[in-house]
Amino acid sequence: MTLPLPATARLILLPGLACDAVLWQSQLAALPAHVVASVTDVHTRCATLETMAGTLLAEQPGDLVLCGASMGGMLAMEVARQAPARIRGLALLGTSARPEDAATRALREAAIVLFEQGRMAEVLQANLSFAFDVTRAADISLHQAYLAMVHRAGAAQLVAQNRAVIGRPDALAHIGRLRCPVLVMCGENDWLTPVDRSRELAAAIPGAELALLPQCGHMLTMEQPDAVNAQLLNWLTRVIPAV
Repeated sequence: MTLPLPATARLILLPGLACDAVLWQSQLAALPAHVVASVTDVHTRCATLETMAGTLLAEQPGDLVLCGASMGGMLAMEVARQAPARIRGLALLGTSARPEDAATRALREAAIVLFEQGRMAEVLQANLSFAFDVTRAADISLHQAYLAMVHRAGAAQLVAQNRAVIGRPDALAHIGRLRCPVLVMCGENDWLTPVDRSRELAAAIPGAELALLPQCGHMLTMEQPDAVNAQLLNWLTRVIPAV
């Protein structure tokens, strides 16, 4: 169901963990002129998903269209939980509605120890292959852009944002109440947030659309920008139509 869109509605892009506006540069360049968009940085200023969501709602008045990737998708779902009447559309990319499981928490806690020991570069290099599809293994410029973005965030943000993700709420408890246009998108070879999480998420939301991108990993907005843009622009025609 498409809800009437007030004139104040705007598109907010929510980056993933240790990411910034560079994550969305290809999407921002492709947006039609009538779409007013911005990239939030609340994930760099708040300690929990709940406080990030509350801060975003306080800073962005009116009705919202949210597009979040990875941790940004988790944040978008928390914003929707706190203020469902203000959400006119959601796009959830490479994310999960589940709370943290014990095995993944242990991996994050181990990484946090290494970040605090000053071994950030070592951890990032070791985990680079999990961020992208194997077909992009030789794409040095893509890897460098990703690593540069995470290094800009720095070790302290990696620690803080991983802790925020560890403590995230169970979005499956409320996500089924959404009645706005929802797009769920995932790379078919996403090792960090597997496809089954996106299928589960789409199945939990009435009327949600599921888009799976072949030969694509976790960093889908950077990996396959044209395919991501095609899906997002189609979704936006339903939530922010041209007038």
